[in-house]
Amino acid sequence: MHVPDKLSSLADLTVGTTGRISSVELDGLLRRRVLDLGLVPGTQVECIRKSPVGDPIAFRVRNTTIALRSDDASLIKVYPME
Repeated sequence: MHVPDKLSSLADLTVGTTGRISSVELDGLLRRRVLDLGLVPGTQVECIRKSPVGDPIAFRVRNTTIALRSDDASLIKVYPME
């Protein structure tokens, strides 16, 4: 699978698209929690649902569904997958 050079945020993924995590720019307990949930660099993540008002956003990570606020998802950088 080809990985483009364009870096964007997890919040920018559209429903049905996949990205590979490049970095997690969160701090403190939230950073630890996100990493513990498997959102670590190199992990493939699929956007599976967005709320009509934008929050939360649901992602599939390692066969698990995780919901994040868009503000938090915007601090997780990904390479969109084609």
